[in-house]
Amino acid sequence: MLEMLRIALPSIVTMTSYTVMQFIDGLMVSRIRPIDPVNLAAQGNGGMAAWVVMGASIGLFGVINTYVAQNLGAGRPERGSAYGWSAIWMAMAMAAVAIPYALVVPSIYAALGHHEPLITLESRYAQILIFGAFFTMAARGLANYFYGLHRARVVMIAALVCNVSNVLLNMLLIFGRQGMAPTGWVVIDAPAASITAFADAIGLDGLGVAGAAYATVSGAAIELFIPLALFLSPRMNRLYATRAAWRPSRAAMSDIIRIGWPGALMMINEIFCWAFLMTYLLAAAGRAAGEDPVVHNTAGWIALRYMHVSFMPAIGLSFAVTAVVGRCLGMRRPDLAERRAWLGLRLTLTYMGLCAAAFVLFRGPMSRAFIPAEMSPEQAQTLVRVASHVLIAAAVFQIFDAAAITMLGALRGAGDTVWPGVLTIVLSWGCIVGGGWLIVALVPNLGSLGPWIAASTYIVLLGLGLLTRFIRGRWREITLLDPESKPLPAAEPERPLVTIAEPS
Repeated sequence: MLEMLRIALPSIVTMTSYTVMQFIDGLMVSRIRPIDPVNLAAQGNGGMAAWVVMGASIGLFGVINTYVAQNLGAGRPERGSAYGWSAIWMAMAMAAVAIPYALVVPSIYAALGHHEPLITLESRYAQILIFGAFFTMAARGLANYFYGLHRARVVMIAALVCNVSNVLLNMLLIFGRQGMAPTGWVVIDAPAASITAFADAIGLDGLGVAGAAYATVSGAAIELFIPLALFLSPRMNRLYATRAAWRPSRAAMSDIIRIGWPGALMMINEIFCWAFLMTYLLAAAGRAAGEDPVVHNTAGWIALRYMHVSFMPAIGLSFAVTAVVGRCLGMRRPDLAERRAWLGLRLTLTYMGLCAAAFVLFRGPMSRAFIPAEMSPEQAQTLVRVASHVLIAAAVFQIFDAAAITMLGALRGAGDTVWPGVLTIVLSWGCIVGGGWLIVALVPNLGSLGPWIAASTYIVLLGLGLLTRFIRGRWREITLLDPESKPLPAAEPERPLVTIAEPS
């Protein structure tokens, strides 16, 4: 437990800090004057469009954690440095390729049936994030390097600095001297007043939703430069030869692509399916129920902010599971790897089970937190009703989501990525896209709750499928490192592995 928590806690804090950042971002955007739910919908939709690009890097670079951890377990940590550099070079190439996609984003939204002012706001937000995607993708790649090296605190510190910077820049760039409508949260409203005074002194007008995008890109740049500075430091170079590996490595990139492509494809596919749900199905369901589609879209984003509170820390724990399983297998100890995976699952089940209970018991107050006092009572009532229904649907699948997230991390640590990728693609298209569309067409009176029922079905089936895959044990037969690598001396079965995290 101590070993798992030592690695997992910084990862959990990191992912929780992202959740807090997204939560506060949404809270701030909902306070743009004049009050209109279209702002929150635009930020959510635009972010989803940008993550179609960045999600590919997240899925691809996740295996850097695996390779670095297995080389660490095999007693060759310096061989992991080439994978860190490969993330930087590959992020640069992927960011350049994404630029044409940014230019056609408005046309994509128009084809989905969106109208002004939503199209302009969401397109601008998405384009800014895509143009700054290098910082986000490279930061995620280096984060996986440090996760694999069992140095998750580096990632945690970078993420915390990034998020604090993002919040302060949000207050400055979103609202400028016009100021933010009160949120009722002292920790936000108090510094916001000082930022407004500063913006007034320099004559800076707020940029609205676009300001939130600029703040996010600036925060991502900060998040990259902190671990990059440590990566290039004399001490890291002395221990792990990080500077010597700066040239693009065909072998390391081939390894990342060979094992990581299913994860990249899975991530792109999943983001696309969820984007289809959030940007099209929810609005279509609202129209089918005879209600404002923007309100249903906004209610979905309110509920999703709370789902982030549940699954983002769980993803942080899954990074630790990947690192621990990978290191145990590098030591040729699959028995330890299996025990650590089950321990990670127990921790995730406990946390997400508590979140499920909160979603049911406090769904009303949680939904109202995003509704300003200036909003019309009719809109506010509809938002609370729809968001509350979605939170109940989310509570149903929390336990299965915990199994899916943890088992995916364990299988990735072993290099088992193809089968989970295929399962994810089949289920997401069958349940989210196909099932969601059928429910809207056949049971329109459910409104946006219908697509969420389809999404819940997807997560339940995915969790059961990945759990079954791990239990069957095919992951034990996978070998990633070359056969002549010599493992470290075998530890006692329950001896913590953290004592050899930093070889001299």
